Amino acid sequence: MTEAPLLRLDRLGDTGTMKGDSARFESGPADGLTVGRAAALVGVSVRTLHHWDAIGLVRPGSRTGAGYRVYSHEDVARIHKVLVYRELGLDLTRIGQILDDPETAERDQLRRQRVELRARIERLERMVGAVERMLAASETGIRLSPEQQVEIFGNDWRPEWEDDARQRWGETAQWAQYSRRAAALTPTDWERVAAETADFEADLAAAKRSGIAPGSAEANALAERHRALMSTYFDCTRSMQVCMGRMFVEDPGFAAHYDGLASGLARWLGEVLAANAAANGVDPETATWE
Repeated sequence: MTEAPLLRLDRLGDTGTMKGDSARFESGPADGLTVGRAAALVGVSVRTLHHWDAIGLVRPGSRTGAGYRVYSHEDVARIHKVLVYRELGLDLTRIGQILDDPETAERDQLRRQRVELRARIERLERMVGAVERMLAASETGIRLSPEQQVEIFGNDWRPEWEDDARQRWGETAQWAQYSRRAAALTPTDWERVAAETADFEADLAAAKRSGIAPGSAEANALAERHRALMSTYFDCTRSMQVCMGRMFVEDPGFAAHYDGLASGLARWLGEVLAANAAANGVDPETATWE
């Protein structure tokens, strides 16, 4: 488990000791702190202090008559220095070299580490910004400005339609798929999808006007084209298509869109999707969104 040392850099005095520790020592034994109390004071484990003692990083200045480690005020101050340097990313070997080298100016070392920390913070902030932009793209789905959406999808397109769709289906697995896939599409990809959709709808309207019957080979081919188009956004099953066909009839917005292409097209398309599903083993009467 990761330790959470009680580290307050603002309490580090000019000498490297921790401000306020003297008062806490006064309540302890006259000859210092046991390893357990020292560990509790600085917020590390007893095992950590034993390890630092074994490698010579922080050795208690004395021991009790029974041989127990006793940490003096100076020993605890050294522990705090170790924690500061460890927080700055230095390994224990380097920390020991800094603390034991009389030629090393600790304040200069801290200043250099402060510069590195600020640079690291700037990098992390840039990363956070990038992640936020990725999240926004994933949430929005379409990575196009409202102006680009209208330019690609036509003057009838309303950017707020996606918000409406999110409210309807935002909790579904298919919406999660749509968000991921749509966010990966470039403006060129969207232009291709828009062109394919326009061609498909034109063929739908032409088939309806020419009397193509639901369940015919021509109608079933159109149903499969519809499923392929929907699968651009999420894995669309034939059972889902039946549910969509119902929606095309019942939802005023969808009905108006399709019937604007050809009279009665919304209901005819629903029948086409249902007939194709039935031909592939799906009962349109019991089809569900799955």
